[in-house]
Amino acid sequence: MVADVLGVKVVELSIADSTIIGSLLTFNSHGAIVTAYASKETFKTIENQGLKVFPIKDVINAAGNDILANDHGALVHPDLQNASVKKIGDILGVSVQKGTIASFGTVGMAAVVTNKGCLCHPKVTDEEKQQLEKVFDVEVMIGTVNHGFPMIGSGLVANTKGAIIGKMTTGIEMGRIEEALGFLE
Repeated sequence: MVADVLGVKVVELSIADSTIIGSLLTFNSHGAIVTAYASKETFKTIENQGLKVFPIKDVINAAGNDILANDHGALVHPDLQNASVKKIGDILGVSVQKGTIASFGTVGMAAVVTNKGCLCHPKVTDEEKQQLEKVFDVEVMIGTVNHGFPMIGSGLVANTKGAIIGKMTTGIEMGRIEEALGFLE
């Protein structure tokens, strides 16, 4: 089902003995950033998908929560070390900026971005929204998931081909997701 909706090959793995992959891994078409607590087997599994891998050893290392990326850019938690930010840019092949969404540093939880659009926390400021549009080169819309929850990353996984949403997501929220991520063309 996941493979069909997203149009991808499913690869099963765990990271640091956890199945909550989205919090610990982020990637784009060029590379992947994963928590340094991941095993060598996990790194090898990711590399076998044709991606470069960087284990983030920063104090802030929940890559999926703290990094938001597409093939045009990345926004990262403002407290990440500059050396980590540089390496993230190298691995993902994009320009990286530090920033927040709705004043949250956990930008990967506060939004979901693809190469076609971005859906983010409803309390995003105008300045943050402008930064997102510039970094990702897509239109940014606000919304929620799972019946009003503003932390988009907790209930939505998407790429340019499809999206998987939390089961409590309402019809109105689904419409906003489809519009924001470019599925209504």
